[in-house]
Order: sequence, then C-alpha cells, then structure tokens
Amino acid sequence: MELDLSSSGAELTAQLVDVPSVSGTEGPLADAVAGALAALPHLAVHRDGNAIVARTEFGRPERVLLAGHLDTVPVHGNLPSRLDDGLLYGCGSCDMKAGVAVQLRLAAQLTAAARDVTYVFYDCEEVEAERNGLLRLSRSSPDWLSADFAVLLEPTGAVVEGGCQGTLRADVIARGERAHSARSWLGRNAIHAAGGVLDVLRGYRPRQPQVDGLVYHEGLNAVGITGGVAGNVIPDECVVSVNYRFAPDLSADEAAAHVREVFSGFEVRVTDVAGGARPGLTRPAAAAFVAAVGGQPRAKLGWTDVARFDALSVPAVNYGPGDPQLAHTQGEHVAVVQIERCEQAMLGWLRPG
Repeated sequence: MELDLSSSGAELTAQLVDVPSVSGTEGPLADAVAGALAALPHLAVHRDGNAIVARTEFGRPERVLLAGHLDTVPVHGNLPSRLDDGLLYGCGSCDMKAGVAVQLRLAAQLTAAARDVTYVFYDCEEVEAERNGLLRLSRSSPDWLSADFAVLLEPTGAVVEGGCQGTLRADVIARGERAHSARSWLGRNAIHAAGGVLDVLRGYRPRQPQVDGLVYHEGLNAVGITGGVAGNVIPDECVVSVNYRFAPDLSADEAAAHVREVFSGFEVRVTDVAGGARPGLTRPAAAAFVAAVGGQPRAKLGWTDVARFDALSVPAVNYGPGDPQLAHTQGEHVAVVQIERCEQAMLGWLRPG
C-alpha cells in the first residue's frame, strides 16, 4: 500500500491503523513508511529490519529526534478504523499510530527547519525488551540515534510527560514438602505458605515520591500464581509472580533490593528489570520544548523508550496525541483535535523563526 502524507493527520492515522501491525508482523507497514519517506528528497532514509530512520542534513547546530513504534498489541475485533463524532477508533489508534502520523506529517512538511531532525520508526515495542527495534538500533547503529534531544510520541493527551518509571518482574517462591493428600500432615503445603506473600502485598503501601518536581505513583502487585502437582499431592512449591513499577529515583539494583527486602523470608528470583528515566526537564533542550508546546508537565506512569534514550545520554520526553488510559483496550481511540494540536505545536517548535 501507499501512504498519502498530504492527507490530514486523522486521515493518515486511519491509513496506518488499517494496516495490521501486531508485534512481529510490522513488515507491510514498515514497507509503506519507508516508501513514503524515500519520496521526500530532503531526507536520507536508512532501514534495519522493520525499523526506519530518516534524517535531515540542514547543517543546523542542534539535532532533535522524534521516535514512534509501528507495532500494536493483538487485534481484538477493533479493525478497520472508524471515525465517530471526532474520535478515531481502531487498534493502535492511540498507542501509537496517531503519534506516528504526526511524525510522518512533520517529515513531509519540514523541508526546512530550525533544527536538524531524525525520524525513527521501530518495531516490537509491545513485547519483550530483547526484540525491541530501538534497542537493536542502539546496538547496531548508535550513530543513527545521536541527538541533542528526543521526543517519544507515545500517547500523553498532548501533555509533556517527563521521564518514566522502571519496571521489575520477579518470582516470589514459597517452599513446602510433598506428601500424599490423604496424609497431608506429613508434608507442608506450599500453596498455603504463599498466603504470606499475598498478605505482604495486601499490606504494602506504595511510595509516591517527587522526582525533579514531578510526582510518581509506584505499585507492587501480583500478576500471576502457579503451584500444584496433582489432585492427590500436597505441593512443595508455589510461585507468585509480582510486578514492581518504581520511580526513577531508584536504580534497577535498588529496586531489586527493595523487592527482596519486602519479601524477606521468601526466595525471590528477579526475572526481568528495566530502569526508568528521570524527567530532566531543567535541561535546556527539554525546557525549550516545554515552553514551546505549553501545558503543565506531569510524570509518566509507566515504562517507555525514554529510558532507552536516557541510557544513550540523550535527554527525552514523552509527548503525543491520545489518552494513555485507552491504550491496549478494545475501544481504543484518539481525538482528532489532539492529533491536530500535537502536529501544530511541534511545527511551531521546529519551523524556522
């Protein structure tokens, strides 16, 4: 298919939504994006798998990077797209094809700009970190991601969201001793022992720390439980999987230490962890962006690839159309007015004075 970059932001979002791109199947959409960008003579276009990087070379003293992922969570009866009373519905409309549409519209319109711009479109953001296209680019072609400042066009309701939380997953293991269920007193039931883990979680009071002026709300929750051997066996192991969303004033190691302390007395096995990113809104490039787009910044309550840019020493913020609370829902949608607002705000920031 061909994308029409001269169409409105809402129309372009609908075109993107109508190309299914569940993580791992982004090929057709990546082809369409690459083809549309290759037709713009002011851009140098590179491709790595299903990730596309397009760069201007205006010779400006500052370079900014605009990033968005092409993939979505699995479709749930919410394709094709539909427009209803100023709201565009469809899988990925909010997270984050509206943001990608803004990127593409900017790429087409900014044949000259106050800053050089790098546009990054990448794959596999909605799945495990090792498949993430931006991570792959950071390892294989870090020079493509070099910038003075980055904006990740994740849905934020057209409000700047600073930094992001870290996320940690761990298995908390309760041990017991197997026995025949007819003689249960000869064993120790690990599932019963796991009640202690749940008691800890019920009594846990998450922090709400202020980090660089923004308030983050942490969370520690059970997200899975496994145990049992057979219908006539007292189980000797029960595993409660927990997810800790931690504020960016903690490192990944500090977050892991906290979880182990909370569940002292139980075996804790950390299975996955990704550190967060501090807001950094006082940095000159970030402060200039906030001043240009307006509004009152708030904390990003979730993990995003802002943390990836932070690891590359590139200051970054989240800013894009769409309500993040609608992401991944069957009724996912985005307000057309927010797509237009984000596009105009970023044009005002990037256009020559």
